[in-house]
Amino acid sequence: MNIKEILKDIKKGVAELIDEERLEILVKNYYEKGENFFVKAGFDPTAPDLHLGHSVVLGKMALLQKHGAIVQFLIGDFTGQIGDPSGKNATRKKLDKEEVLKNAKTYEEQVFKILDKEKTQICFNSKWLNELGAVGMIELASTFSVARMLERDDFAKRYKEQSPISVSEFMYPLLQGYDSVALNCDIEMGGTDQKFNLLMGRHLQRTYGAKKEQVVLMMPLLVGLDGVNKMSKSLGNYIGVTENANDMYAKILSISDELMIDYYELLSEISSAEFEKLKLDLKQGIIHPKKVKENLALEITARFHSQEKAKIAQDEFDKVHKAKALPSDIAEFSISSEQGKLWLAKALVECGLESSTSAARRSITANAVSVDSKKINDEQFKLEKGEFILQVGKRKFAKLKVL
Repeated sequence: MNIKEILKDIKKGVAELIDEERLEILVKNYYEKGENFFVKAGFDPTAPDLHLGHSVVLGKMALLQKHGAIVQFLIGDFTGQIGDPSGKNATRKKLDKEEVLKNAKTYEEQVFKILDKEKTQICFNSKWLNELGAVGMIELASTFSVARMLERDDFAKRYKEQSPISVSEFMYPLLQGYDSVALNCDIEMGGTDQKFNLLMGRHLQRTYGAKKEQVVLMMPLLVGLDGVNKMSKSLGNYIGVTENANDMYAKILSISDELMIDYYELLSEISSAEFEKLKLDLKQGIIHPKKVKENLALEITARFHSQEKAKIAQDEFDKVHKAKALPSDIAEFSISSEQGKLWLAKALVECGLESSTSAARRSITANAVSVDSKKINDEQFKLEKGEFILQVGKRKFAKLKVL
């Protein structure tokens, strides 16, 4: 086994790697001595669903599992009640325990869409942090100074702006670092916004005499479908790992050609050598960007569903968007009209194509709404009695019978 090539694949898409020499030793010891190593990543269960942004870290962990890693998937049921202050300009709202545990259960159900269950340990940090007690918490707090804590960018900014910083927020990176001590992990992974917290793990492993310092492996934040902001459910620019195959395939095809390269690097399981060849082929015009994007959509959709469902999603997309045919399964609705006419904006809401009449009106004026394949841009347009095919954008359809 070529260790150097394995390391190249591991480093594909990585934003920053601290202690590459130790990473090489861990992989080498697995192949030469059969020794496993432990890779940790923490998830505060503040939202119930995983999306492709989360899968950037999870996908890299899945790759490490192929080369000797036992993944410690850490659900921060204790720290989640504090809230990670990374990148935040205000104190986060505290989650109640019931909500944390509910979200944690959802994460636990979804994570095995990516990770190998036989090589994964699901951990909850309340197990050791509850046992730490008051004395342990004070000892932990004494390992780091307030001055050092204020060197952190987000804390420094809030302190300068005189925005409140709670003592519990100072504790968060210490508690995350202590997780590394409790789990005795060899590698910790996270996004680039987590660097301060990840380095805290190395600091505390030294402080508590763990006789090791974890490798820190940071992944870039995946940009969402809008091409501007990081993928986030709250911004609506995300692709959820539980979305149906048709929507997942179509959303991936909707990304720009520029963003496609980043998605390939961060989400695809192709090797680093294959990725470099792909970029060269694109640059030389040997392969068309559209074909590359279709391959990526097929790969990712198949990962979360199956090869068969991914192919069906591709055929359905081609049917609707290339052949201009209607989808195979369109929801059907019947709505009574007032005086023989039904306001189109109201019809779009009643059919579930829009969330509100104001949103429907915006789509109509933006020329994104069609009735029987004809664009409608009059926000006061009314439908008479009869049967119609309503469409919003490229992917949302409904059959409507106006009574």
